[in-house]
Amino acid sequence: MRDLHATLDALRSGATTATDEIERAIALAASPACDKAFLHTRFEAARQDAAAAAGLPLAGLAVSVKDLFDVEGEVTAAGSTVLADAPPAQADCPAVARLRAAGAAILGRTNMSEFAFSGVGTNPHFGTPANPADPAVARIPGGSSSGAAVSVASGAAFIGLGSDTGGSIRIPAALCGIVGFKNTARLTSTEGAVPLSTTLDTACAMTRSVRDAVLAHEILTGEPVRRDGRPLSGWRLAVATSTMLDALEPGVARAFQRALDALRAAGARIDEIALAPIRDLGSIQPRGGFSAAESYAWHRALLADKGAGYDPRVKARIEFGADMRAHEYIALHQARRQWIARVGEALAGYDAVLSPTVPITAVPIAQVAPGAERDAEFFRVNAQLLRNTSIVNMLDGCALSLPCHAPGELPVGLMAWHEALHDDEVLAIGARIEEALAPVTASA
Repeated sequence: MRDLHATLDALRSGATTATDEIERAIALAASPACDKAFLHTRFEAARQDAAAAAGLPLAGLAVSVKDLFDVEGEVTAAGSTVLADAPPAQADCPAVARLRAAGAAILGRTNMSEFAFSGVGTNPHFGTPANPADPAVARIPGGSSSGAAVSVASGAAFIGLGSDTGGSIRIPAALCGIVGFKNTARLTSTEGAVPLSTTLDTACAMTRSVRDAVLAHEILTGEPVRRDGRPLSGWRLAVATSTMLDALEPGVARAFQRALDALRAAGARIDEIALAPIRDLGSIQPRGGFSAAESYAWHRALLADKGAGYDPRVKARIEFGADMRAHEYIALHQARRQWIARVGEALAGYDAVLSPTVPITAVPIAQVAPGAERDAEFFRVNAQLLRNTSIVNMLDGCALSLPCHAPGELPVGLMAWHEALHDDEVLAIGARIEEALAPVTASA
């Protein structure tokens, strides 16, 4: 499947046209491969976008938008039914406006975990899109940016705009076998997006390659990424052994170790470090952490009026935040700042940390589908999926997930990550990792 850059080259050479590409994207978006991936499509508008985008960076190629973000004239429902009667957005949110200004042809709004509160990707209102990686078994796509991931992995969209509060870009990217970049949160605007956690929310995207992730990040931030062509041997990398390697599914462990072996063979210098502060995170996040408390503050009135319409699993997690007291919330912010400083000291001298993005592969949808009888399994899987990725959100850091599995295997993600404002370095290292792993992951 061609990535965005290769398709732009094909456009410039005359090997394809913007019209051909948008029609191909529309056909895929309307096909069984994207069943339940889109909650609303705007195909005729996308055709018009494509026709008007000549000379712009994205040249009219297809982009999808998570149902979390404002698009002018459309209702922002956040994967829920309780906002169905909300007034349409008066303007594009900044993230959508930047993509549109760059020449994106927006295919439509993508499905998601209701109010972005799950790493699994199930939705009881609109159904759950199946992971394209396994045509034989309907598996979870990951969440909360479930439809965005499917739109990219199926070939319908080149960029899937989503959000990442505890892993909602990187989890579905890992499970679906694509690239997901969670930038430092302050670099992209979340204005015009329904919030989950105002402290942790990040607007970012999924793509088909690291170089496409660089372009998407440049568009969303409005700033160029500093290119660094150093080989792998020019970077100092670490593997965090605390927590992030615990209880890995055998397939994930094999793929991750095989990736480390390939990187070392390509010249990478990789140290194992304990990174002990990671084990302290549980003790500093009482009562559900930031997401529960901050989402409850936003949803409190809506819950009182329309609580019966919520996904019960989402409602329970939001209401858990009602019990956090002001002094606990303030203490959480203080503890986070101190924890970030401790992790920073431990990472001094390293350019990035490598970890499995998630410790498991995609489970069958039937195992965690909506239903009280499956709640325990749902919450068990959700906790596993969020374990590694949420560490980076608490760090206020940046992270890139890219595929490291071999053909015939369920997708596995390798995550390269660091502290805040190391975005350019993480992307540069990710590009070198992608090159080194190409012989392993070819055609995966």
